[in-house]
Amino acid sequence: MKSLFFKSLAICFIALSLWSCKKDETRTVSNIGAAGTLTASTTTINLVQSNGALPAVTLTYPLATSTGYVVPVNTTLQFALKGTNFAIPREVVVTTKTYAPTITEVNNMILALGGVVGTPAQVEVRLKSGAAANDLTYSNIVTLSATPYLASAWVYAPGAYQGWNPSTADSLISLSSNGIYTGMIAYTAGNLEFKITPAKKWDVAYGDAGGGKISSSAGDNLKSPDAIVKQVTVDLNKNTIVFGTPNEWSLIGDATLGGWNNDTDMKGVNNGKFTVYSLQTTLGVGEFKFRFGHAWDVNLGGGANLTTGGDNIKVTVPGTYTITLTVIKTGDKVTGGTYTIVKN
Repeated sequence: MKSLFFKSLAICFIALSLWSCKKDETRTVSNIGAAGTLTASTTTINLVQSNGALPAVTLTYPLATSTGYVVPVNTTLQFALKGTNFAIPREVVVTTKTYAPTITEVNNMILALGGVVGTPAQVEVRLKSGAAANDLTYSNIVTLSATPYLASAWVYAPGAYQGWNPSTADSLISLSSNGIYTGMIAYTAGNLEFKITPAKKWDVAYGDAGGGKISSSAGDNLKSPDAIVKQVTVDLNKNTIVFGTPNEWSLIGDATLGGWNNDTDMKGVNNGKFTVYSLQTTLGVGEFKFRFGHAWDVNLGGGANLTTGGDNIKVTVPGTYTITLTVIKTGDKVTGGTYTIVKN
């Protein structure tokens, strides 16, 4: 009987204890502060390469906050070209209440976002604050205006296509000196092998390490997959090489080997200006035009002074020709051009 009494008493105490815990429970929630106001020391930045190490602008803002049940929160600056609605922004996570990028950093960022060398650009900046993707807030937008300069670096591609001479080899360009270099090389039949050199000499040369990799200790030559103009991209951060199809200026027409259905790509001069292109090719009797991006949106034709949408260019004598195109631009818009065509 005693045993039954004590068991009943114990059950009562347990029930009372559980009821007390439930009654006294206090929930603590997180309160994430909204993104504050973003300000800039200037909105017009003068980008001068010789001042590259100096601060370009100072951005000031409050850091993200969390109260109550404290959770990790981030404060991020987002940069994007004006008009892109931050579709593909560049982001910088900050831990202090100011951010002062250098002139070099701002210049490289504008170029990486798609800005054009020598063309005024507007970059929008905003503050992103929060703890999770579904709990983010954004600040006001500050618009910065600047004209980027050519802050480029080059590597070179001596090979069989040009006689293995580093001093006259084609170059690959990195517009923002970020270690990724690209350019066009006109490979010819039987002359597909080459190497990559950081300078116009053989002191250091990158060869084929297999699997799309390059190495300065690899003895085997690199090799283009085709005897045509190829877009070559070398990433010295990852030591990789990629071959692609150029998507810039080309010839098209029944005078070309590809007819009116297939472009014959021209090789750009890798100087970062994107205005001079050349090609040595076989032409038959017929007509051709110059066009950009393998599309008819931007095309050039007519006489020695080319116009957008101009007439087809006639070829009356078949043979091998060297053709050079010089594009005329107003800002980043093509307004015309000139060309030369020389029978070899």
